[in-house]
Amino acid sequence: MGFASNALYFALHPNQLGTLIQWSLRQRPHHVRDKNNETATAKTCFNFLRKTGRSFSPVVEELHPELALPVCIFYLILRGLDTIEDDTSIPLEIKEPLLRNFKDYLDEDGWNYTGNRLEEKDRELLVQFDNVIVEFKKMKPVYAAIVRDVTEKMGNGMADYARRSASEKIGIESIAEYDLYCWYVAGIVGEGLTRLFVEAELAETDLINQGLYKPMGLFLQKTNIIRDIREDRDDGRRFWPEEIWSKHVDHFDDLFQPENRGLALSSSSEMILDALQHVCDCLSYLAGLREQSVFNFCAIPQCMAIATLELCFCNPALFDSSLKISKGDALGLVVEAGRGMENVCHVFCRYVDQIQRKIQPEDPYYLGSRAKCDEIRTFAKTLALQSADGVGVGGTSQGKTLVSAEEQQGEPLHLSGIDQEARTVTGRAFAYSTGISLLVLGTAWLIRARSNAA
Repeated sequence: MGFASNALYFALHPNQLGTLIQWSLRQRPHHVRDKNNETATAKTCFNFLRKTGRSFSPVVEELHPELALPVCIFYLILRGLDTIEDDTSIPLEIKEPLLRNFKDYLDEDGWNYTGNRLEEKDRELLVQFDNVIVEFKKMKPVYAAIVRDVTEKMGNGMADYARRSASEKIGIESIAEYDLYCWYVAGIVGEGLTRLFVEAELAETDLINQGLYKPMGLFLQKTNIIRDIREDRDDGRRFWPEEIWSKHVDHFDDLFQPENRGLALSSSSEMILDALQHVCDCLSYLAGLREQSVFNFCAIPQCMAIATLELCFCNPALFDSSLKISKGDALGLVVEAGRGMENVCHVFCRYVDQIQRKIQPEDPYYLGSRAKCDEIRTFAKTLALQSADGVGVGGTSQGKTLVSAEEQQGEPLHLSGIDQEARTVTGRAFAYSTGISLLVLGTAWLIRARSNAA
């Protein structure tokens, strides 16, 4: 959050002020980058990480020192691929070989690419890509082999879809094709990261043996596709599979007509139900992580995803604009996810309960949605109990039990264990609006100061 954005948001939402105070005063990274021992090219790579993945860079920089730079390089390589794939000004006859051969450029000293249009937002990364290559070639061979393998798979997948788009085939047709697309753009990344975690002995090998990395990526990507339906449609893109939306309307654009809102919501229910099928596997994946910074790296986006699905569920505004959870809710999820597996299970139970309360009897997916919510809740509660007994990273949690849907109803999203002092400050904030503004401004300044110091 920016300084002015922090001040305005929390001045208008004083009920979430306690979470802000708790986070800003007590949040400490598990690991801090040792910038004094970094090469000039490594510093350049981290600077590009901040420019190209602003929301992603803090958790990367706080990763275990064994993986912070390798994950940074991994991200920048895939961002370079994506910058080529996303640039519609590059002709297919140039784009396709670039994507398919990108893995080979990682071994070419000094290689860069200047062919992106000037307005392409991450163009400069490819212009200075020689810095990424320098650090890639310094990686441990086992890490470099993983990154090269994933780069090859993703490059070929992107090239296949670029050729497909050039054939004027519009949109995704089947659910199987939808899953494959999500695998290419997100699942493969999860595979590569998991292999890095396991090689660094920061995750259980079962995450690979059981293929649990795949649903992690699919869940995140499907959530983004559901949330961004309006934005994608306005950009001339269509990622919702025809196999789903055609059950409800004759033409894709019919989903956006006000007179078809009921049919559109039924279509979104099926899309969300399809995404929820991955949740239990995602929770199993998180339970297999051994190190807290890696856990935070993976758990925070998963918590954001389930909160986003709850926001989208039975929400007509989904077809008017791209929906996003509030800044205060996002901050609360960062705090909760960082407290271990038990708290993550708590988050998932809470949002699944909220989804279940919104299901309408007339929804054609009423029974299926309720059954899936029940399944997730039961699984999450069982996993939470195991975590409370010291299983995996969840053993570092505070031993709190899950709170029922009835107890959670009407509660603002904040850290469950917030202390009495913070609650008192929050209560007073309701009464003294001037005090709120001063406190928010001061806290926002503190956050910015801490960020600059890091």
